[in-house]
Amino acid sequence: MDSGGNILTLGENLEKTIDQITKELPAGLELHQTVNQPKVVETSIDEFIESLAEAIIIVLIVSFASLGMRSGLIVALCIPLVIAIVFTFMKLMSIDLQRISLGALIIALGLLVDDAIITIESMVVKLEQGWTRFNAASFAYTSTAYPRLTGELITCAAFIPVGFAQGSASEYCVSIFSVVTISLLTSWIVAGTATPLLGYLFIKIKPKTDDENEHDLYNTRFYRIFKQTLTWCLLHRKVVLIATVASFVGAIGLLGFVKQEFFPSSSRPELIVQLELQEGASIKNTEEAAQQFAKILEGDPQISYYTYHVGEGAPRFVLSFEPTFNKPNFSEFIIVAKDYNARDELRTKLSRILNEQFPEVHAHTKSIALGPSADYPVMLRVKGYDHDRVRELAEKVATVMEANPGTKNVNLNWSEKSKVMHLEIDQDKARKLGVASQALATSLQAQLSGASIAEFREDDKTVSLVSRFEAQDRSDPSRMKDLNIHIGNGKYVPLDQIAKISFATEDGLIYRRDLKPMIFVQAETKPGVTGDDVAEQVYKNLAELRANLPLGYSIEYDGPKESSIEGAGFLSAPVPGMLIAIMILLMIQLQNIPKMVLTLLTAPLGIIGVAVGLFLMGRPLGFVVQLGILALAGIIMRNSVILMDQIDQQLVAGETLWDAIINATVIRFRPILLTAAAAILGMIPLISSIFWGPMAVAIAGGLFGATILTLIVLPVMYAAWYKAKPTAEVRSSVSIDTSRSV
Repeated sequence: MDSGGNILTLGENLEKTIDQITKELPAGLELHQTVNQPKVVETSIDEFIESLAEAIIIVLIVSFASLGMRSGLIVALCIPLVIAIVFTFMKLMSIDLQRISLGALIIALGLLVDDAIITIESMVVKLEQGWTRFNAASFAYTSTAYPRLTGELITCAAFIPVGFAQGSASEYCVSIFSVVTISLLTSWIVAGTATPLLGYLFIKIKPKTDDENEHDLYNTRFYRIFKQTLTWCLLHRKVVLIATVASFVGAIGLLGFVKQEFFPSSSRPELIVQLELQEGASIKNTEEAAQQFAKILEGDPQISYYTYHVGEGAPRFVLSFEPTFNKPNFSEFIIVAKDYNARDELRTKLSRILNEQFPEVHAHTKSIALGPSADYPVMLRVKGYDHDRVRELAEKVATVMEANPGTKNVNLNWSEKSKVMHLEIDQDKARKLGVASQALATSLQAQLSGASIAEFREDDKTVSLVSRFEAQDRSDPSRMKDLNIHIGNGKYVPLDQIAKISFATEDGLIYRRDLKPMIFVQAETKPGVTGDDVAEQVYKNLAELRANLPLGYSIEYDGPKESSIEGAGFLSAPVPGMLIAIMILLMIQLQNIPKMVLTLLTAPLGIIGVAVGLFLMGRPLGFVVQLGILALAGIIMRNSVILMDQIDQQLVAGETLWDAIINATVIRFRPILLTAAAAILGMIPLISSIFWGPMAVAIAGGLFGATILTLIVLPVMYAAWYKAKPTAEVRSSVSIDTSRSV
C-alpha cells in the first residue's frame, strides 16, 4: 500500500483483483488467503468508534445531570466542534485513524470537556448571583482562561515522554502526544470563544433577590458538611499529611503485588502454530507432520480458514509478527479463528491435541502481540565463549524455569544436536590407489546427491536428468562403507578401504550475540500469569547461579521483559525535559516558588488511586499504564493550578488566608468534581479494551483518588506551608464543641 493510502480501499480493490485472478487460474492451482488485514482494521475501527460514541454519551449524561439541560446542551455542542477541528489537524499532519490515535481521542474526550464545563459553571454561578448574561460570559472567560491555558499546557507537557521517547514501543504510541495536544489546545480555544457565546445566547437563570448575598449559593447542607470536613482537616493538618504520606508509601508497596506485562496480546483472530521436528529432520518428514495436523483442522467450526508453510515461516503480514528463517524441520500454521474468544478456545484445544497426538514434535502456539514482537512470553538468554559451557548453563536455567509454577513448554532455541557422518581419508592409501581427494568428493556427490548427465527439452523449458543411487542405498548409513570408488582401469574399491567412517553429533545452527554463542531459554505461561512476572521470578531464583558465572558468561533478560525494561528507560529519558517544561509553566502562572513546589508535590498522589485500581481490577502494570500515570500527573497539577488561582482571587478580594483557602476550595469544588467525573466516566468504554483497559483503569482510579486529595490535601498543604491560622469565629466554635464533648 502506498504511503498515506487507505487500507480499507486497498482491501476492496484486492477482493476484486483476487476474484478476477481466481477465474483465470489453470487447473490444479489454488489461491488461498493467509490473513485479511483490511477486515481486522475495519473491525478495530468499528469497535473504537463504538467506544468513542459511548464515551460521548457518558460525558453528555454527566453534563446534563450536573449542569442542567441548557448548560449541558452547550457542552454537548462543543464536543463535535472540537472533534471536527481535531480531525482537520490530524488530516493536515498526516495522522491516520488507527488504534492508537482513536484511543488517544477517547482519552482526550474526558479532558476536552473540562474547559467547557469550567467555563459554563463559572457563568452559571455568576448568573445565579445576579450578574447580567454579558458580564457573566465575560467573567467566565477572563477569570478562567489564563489558569485553564496553563493547565492545558501542563497536561500536554505530561505527554512529552510519549512524544519524544526513543524505541519501538514509544514509536508505536507516538500519536498519543500529537492527538492529545491538538485536542486540549482546541478545547481551550473553543471554551474561550464558542462556549461563552452559546452561554450568552441560551442560558437563562433566575437571579437571586437583592437581600440574598452571593455566598448563599454555597449555603446548602452538602456544602456545609464539606466545609466542616475541610475545616477539621485544616485544624488537624499533621494527621492528614501523615495519613497521606502513609497512603502513598502503601500504594508504592501495593504496586509490587500488581501483575507486570509490557504489552498484551492483541484481539486479532489469528493463531500461530509452529511445529518443529528433531534437528536434522528432512523436509519430507516435516511436510508429513504438517499434513497430519492440517487434517485435524479441517471442518473445525471455530476456524474461518488457515494456511501453512513447510520449511519456512510465514512472511511478515503485520508489523508485530516476526518471521522465522528457513529450516527443513520447521512448519508454521496461520489459523484465522472466527473471533477473539474462539481463538483462545482453539489455542487450548490445539495445544492438548498436539501434546497427545504429536509427542515427537515440539509445538508452540502464540497470538500476535500489540507491541514489539517476541516468540515466547518468558525468555532469558545465556551467552559465553564455549558452546558446550553455554549449553550446560542453559540447561540449568531451564531446570529453574521448569520449577516455576507459572511456566509450561520450557525449551531451548538450540535443539538437540544434529547427527553427522565424518569421513577421514587415509591419504597414503588413496595416493597409492591413484585416488585424489577431489575425484573422491565428485564420486560421492554423484552417488549420494546426484549429478546432472543430460537435459530434456520440453517446449521452452529444459529438465535436467540426474543420476544417483536409489533412496535405500544412499539413505542407509550402514551401506556407506560399501560405496564403490573408481580407481581407474575399470577397477573399484569399497569406500572403507581408503577412508574411516565415524558418526557423531554437532550443532546444526549456532546463534550468536556480541560474537558469542547464545542460547534462548524460553517458555509459555499458564493462564492467569504474565510473562514479565514469571521472567522476573525466574531471574531472581537464578541469583546464585548468576553470581558464580565464569568471566565472559552472562544470563540476561530477553523477549517482553527486556523490551519492558528498555521501554521504561526510553520513556524516562525525556522526563527531565517534561519536568523543566512543567516548572516553567507553573512559574509563569503562579510566580511563586513555594506554590510551584506544592503543585509538584500533588502530582505523585495519583499513584494511590492507580495502585488500588489496578490491584482490585486485576489489571497489569505495563507500558500504556506508565503513559497513563504521566498523563494523570498532568491532570492533577492542572486542577491544583486552578485551585491555587482561585485562592489568589479570594485573597485579592480581601479575605483572610484561612477564609480564602476554605472559600476557594468550596467555589472550585463543583467544577473540579464535574471535570473529574467526566474524565473518569469517559474511561468506562475503554476498560474492556485489551490494550487500553489497564490505562483506563489507572487514569480512572488515580483521578478518583487524586480529586479527593486535591480538594482536601492540597488546601491542608497550602495552610501548613503558609501557616494559616483559623479565625476567631472558628477557634470559638472549636472550643465550644470541645467543651460540649467534655
